[in-house]
Amino acid sequence: MEVILDDPTDQQVMAGEALDRRNIWEPSVYYPLGRETFFIAGHDISIRESMDAYGALIWPGAVALSRFLEDNQQQMSMMDKAVLEIGAGTGLLSTVAGLLGAWVTATDLPDILPNLTFNLLRNTKGRCRYAPQVAALTWGQDLGRDFPHPSFHYDYVLAADVVYPHGCAEELLQTMRHFCRPGGRTTLLWANKVRFQSDLRFTECFKSSFNSTLVLELPQQEVRIYKATAKEARRGGP
Repeated sequence: MEVILDDPTDQQVMAGEALDRRNIWEPSVYYPLGRETFFIAGHDISIRESMDAYGALIWPGAVALSRFLEDNQQQMSMMDKAVLEIGAGTGLLSTVAGLLGAWVTATDLPDILPNLTFNLLRNTKGRCRYAPQVAALTWGQDLGRDFPHPSFHYDYVLAADVVYPHGCAEELLQTMRHFCRPGGRTTLLWANKVRFQSDLRFTECFKSSFNSTLVLELPQQEVRIYKATAKEARRGGP
């Protein structure tokens, strides 16, 4: 989960959410590592969290999209599908996709990968058809070199709570477009908790870039899940 916050107010909002996560683990004593267990896809999933980085915490979009995949297996089966997660964070969503039968590649910034790898190994070893892969990916950087098209083709691209006022909106869109190309038949599933005006601005840019459908809205959690495919390239006039 890539996060570079520069607005003090937005930093306070995110820090408050992070503090709420910590208080779930240990209400009265500072504790740098926490653990939360979910029952999804027929398995107990134990996720280690850390206060070291926002990407090492579980955010609402990841939980919502994980349960969405579990509840919609007929319409969007993960079985034997190639799945990429961008901004995988703690690995909850990639774990669920793997448990549902997908061949998963979970990506994030290099400093997030150790905890991501730990959680994936702990929760998928001996449980999945395919061992999940982990790879470093910085939005908008070296995509053609590290993930050349068409060698790296995915049936689904997953993204959960990747939109913050981090100044990387265009890089995020560029990354989504790289993996979801016209005619490529890749489906993008994006879950996001609406916190800031930047979330709404990004959503408008997202809708302009993709054929998108709002498939689930959770008003209480302020989470929306979109299903999207690439828009076909416009043909030039005569």
